[in-house]
Amino acid sequence: MEAASLLILVFGGIILFFVFLYFVPVNLWITALFSGVKVGLFELIFMRIRKVPPRIVVDSLITATKAGLKISSNELETHYLAGGNVPNVIRALISADKANISLSFKQATAIDLAGRDVFQAVQISVNPKVITTPKVAAVASDGIQLIAVARVTVRASIAQLVGGAGEDTILARVGEGIVSSIGSAKSHKDVLESPDKISKLVLSRGLDAGTAFEILSIDIADVDVGANIGAKLQIDQASADLKVAEARAEERRAMAVALDQEMKAKAQEARAKVIEAEAEIPKAIAAAFVNGNLGIMDYYKMQNVQADTEMRQAISGSGKGTTGSPKKEQP
Repeated sequence: MEAASLLILVFGGIILFFVFLYFVPVNLWITALFSGVKVGLFELIFMRIRKVPPRIVVDSLITATKAGLKISSNELETHYLAGGNVPNVIRALISADKANISLSFKQATAIDLAGRDVFQAVQISVNPKVITTPKVAAVASDGIQLIAVARVTVRASIAQLVGGAGEDTILARVGEGIVSSIGSAKSHKDVLESPDKISKLVLSRGLDAGTAFEILSIDIADVDVGANIGAKLQIDQASADLKVAEARAEERRAMAVALDQEMKAKAQEARAKVIEAEAEIPKAIAAAFVNGNLGIMDYYKMQNVQADTEMRQAISGSGKGTTGSPKKEQP
């Protein structure tokens, strides 16, 4: 029984020892003490309680102190609790200090909390970055398309990193400037002869205003000749005009056909009325016989006149039943 109690006490003591070492990082305190960093043991314990990794704060504080920066542990702890990247901020401050770039701890933490990589920004400020634009197509005044690719050398502007536009805005503005410059050229040959005119014109517009970068230079890397847009537009316009003319001609033809059919219908209608009128003649003759207005001799005379008329029409070739020229009389 005593052995079991002793074993429990030893096991409990070991657990308490590790818990003590977890909440009381003595090794970090000793490391900070020998590194010349003033961090109290209770301060490290309170960091554990506030769920702040003491090693991150102590290591960053030692690095900053050795680099000659004056930063307190409270500032680092506050930045960590705000969701910042403490080691990255320290590296950025050291790089900026060595490169004689004005960057305060407040600026660095603001840039870091804004979602930008402050250490990378300092590197770009020291070592400018080259951004290559995608292919930009533009048309000169003579209708020839040119496809240009530019390389933009930029340097990070520390003062504009918070709230400043990024690389996409730089690329969009440069692309817009290239299109405008090529479009204002009288001939595509002028652009091909001196592409540096595009660079100078675009660079003079101050495209880096309101961005997180400073444009150092814009160099036209490549210019290719594309399609003849002017000729293509003229061909398309001529094709459209031809289709309009064909549509109008077809409309006129359809109207002419409709008019012809209408005239044929009117002729058929008139012919039907004539036939209808002719059908009334026998009735009128019969009525005249009944009423005594027409005698038999008068009827014979009328028949003779009609026969004589038909004979004359047959001889002249204008008879209704004639299909060709009348026969010539034998001498």
